[in-house]
Amino acid sequence: MQNFGALGLSAPLLRAASDLGYLEPTPIQLAAIPEVLAGRDVRGLAQTGSGKTAAFVLPILETLARDVGESPPRRPLRALVLVPTRELAAQIGEAFADLGRHLTPRLKACVAVGGVSINPQMMALRGGADIVVATPGRLLDLVAQNALRLGDVEILVLDEADRLLSLGFAEELARILALLERRQNLLFSATFPPAVRALAEELLDDPVRIAIDASESLGEPLVVQRAIEVDAPRRTMLLRHLLATHAWSHVLVFVASQHTADHVVDKLKRAHLTAAAIHGGLSQTARTEALASFKAKRVQVLVATDLAARGLDIAQLPAVVNYDLPRSAVDYLHRIGRTARAGEAGTAVSFVSADTDAQFRLIERRHHLSLERERIPGFEPVLLEPTVPVRDPHGGVKGKRKSKKDKLREAGARDKRG
Repeated sequence: MQNFGALGLSAPLLRAASDLGYLEPTPIQLAAIPEVLAGRDVRGLAQTGSGKTAAFVLPILETLARDVGESPPRRPLRALVLVPTRELAAQIGEAFADLGRHLTPRLKACVAVGGVSINPQMMALRGGADIVVATPGRLLDLVAQNALRLGDVEILVLDEADRLLSLGFAEELARILALLERRQNLLFSATFPPAVRALAEELLDDPVRIAIDASESLGEPLVVQRAIEVDAPRRTMLLRHLLATHAWSHVLVFVASQHTADHVVDKLKRAHLTAAAIHGGLSQTARTEALASFKAKRVQVLVATDLAARGLDIAQLPAVVNYDLPRSAVDYLHRIGRTARAGEAGTAVSFVSADTDAQFRLIERRHHLSLERERIPGFEPVLLEPTVPVRDPHGGVKGKRKSKKDKLREAGARDKRG
């Protein structure tokens, strides 16, 4: 196995990587770092937890540090990273700071996101910045305020490109790309639906194509996946039982809605457990505080919507619980990727009820899984039939479509009445 020293990185970056416990490069880092250093465009397919952030942060720092020279009166913006969420932006900003800590002179990296006052970000950008990590809307706000100029950008990164487009940032991306001159482009995405493929074709010039197979990573024994059958009304009680039984230091719990997140947190607090919610209905300050408390283990349970499914790096997280199953099979992968990171072991538990059994079977098929259904004594399901119709993949409602015989009987009854 190669080490980071074989990838063309300088001593200050190798020292920082060692400080952070990066012992051996991951497959995405092995493939991407030399190509980025060579100035190639990159089209990367990489799942969550693959080490993708360092795969572009390290070579960007190396490239910019080689040319830093004396600081001009105003630093030109040389590297721009666009991301879909505020939390991911903060995490990547931390990665630039941590991995660039030993560079001399230091490179200046700023984070610019919406949901908070723009004034501190404008103050931070006085005198310019070498690197900006931003959400698209706030970046355009800063450009409109003349706090940023994009004409000098040498490297553009689109991280979680599929999420950028699914969240409706296509128009903002088009406006940003129109402001950029010729530059190196790096596009990373966990999936490549048609819209992302079209964006890649338009954006990238003769790119190196890197693909890390997500389905293979699900077979990794470090992630123990469990499916527990339970009636929906008893999920919170089962969650409390698992917390007591396994003595997990902290657990990330995924739910389907903001209301459910707040409701579960309230129930856990009534049971004298420390819990916090993180979802799009909270202010950025509240979200930041909740995440910080969870990372510091001042809060044992963080209840989140899929806002937190991608990008967040929570060190030594022992368990993830799917209180509600994800809406898509792809999001299942992103959720469970929050645990078992950086070589640590972890557990991913999914609660499966009669209403969600078909949904979980679809997740299993998509990811080539076959998990034994567990039943915990005292929490065995009583409701064995779905309480809502299950829609079939062709748009009908399974079990509710009339057969030809039913239709003929109805027609015969109408004729007799007529």
